[in-house]
Amino acid sequence: MSEPVLATQNLVKSFGALKATDDVSIDLRLGEIHAVIGPNGAGKSTLISQISGGLRPDAGRVFLDGRDVSHLGTEARARAGLGRTFQISALCMEDSVLENAVLGAMGAEGAAWRFWRAALKTGALVERAEEALERVGLADERETRCANLSHGQRRQLEVAVALTLAPKAFVMDEPMAGLGAGGSKRLTGFLDGLREQAPILLVEHDMDAVFALADRISVLVYGKVIATGTTDEIRASREVREAYLGEDA
Repeated sequence: MSEPVLATQNLVKSFGALKATDDVSIDLRLGEIHAVIGPNGAGKSTLISQISGGLRPDAGRVFLDGRDVSHLGTEARARAGLGRTFQISALCMEDSVLENAVLGAMGAEGAAWRFWRAALKTGALVERAEEALERVGLADERETRCANLSHGQRRQLEVAVALTLAPKAFVMDEPMAGLGAGGSKRLTGFLDGLREQAPILLVEHDMDAVFALADRISVLVYGKVIATGTTDEIRASREVREAYLGEDA
């Protein structure tokens, strides 16, 4: 079996007496989607923040492509190849689709943000941005103001911005949030193909999407991983049903 592209090793984070993550070790392998599920308050957002570099763990380490990135901040981890999308959009709503993608390309090059308008005349940056937009199906919307995109299109644009960083792995925090049934189905199909570009660590409440997409699922309850397995193994686990999925799952 190949080495994991992304892995956590015994992550611990406490807030007072509350252990938000309690000795969490999970990994993400090439070509797969690994979903992390759990009830509200299980510690999923804390885990994602530690993986992405926004929150320093009390103990444990994070590895990306075999490299210990635990000491790196969010931007450095992104440049190292960790692509992240957010539950709440972090896009620049007043700027165009292309301008948002160019911002991502600038981050990949380590360019100074204060010169980003001038970057729109930089061929290499624009080319990188346009390739990402083509990959997610937004090339025809390049001049569209971000605020005028549909909710699903904004999710696609977030992925395009991440793609400009040539990610080795994606970390996605509830990409289905706010989507109706049709939008969720379209995004599920899109993410299914995206794993060919880079594996995806997916935090999601939409169980239909999780079971349609995930190669493996880890269940987080009160900060601890109580089970990791295939979708069939997770469905069959009595402990998981009692803790989270419910007896009717």
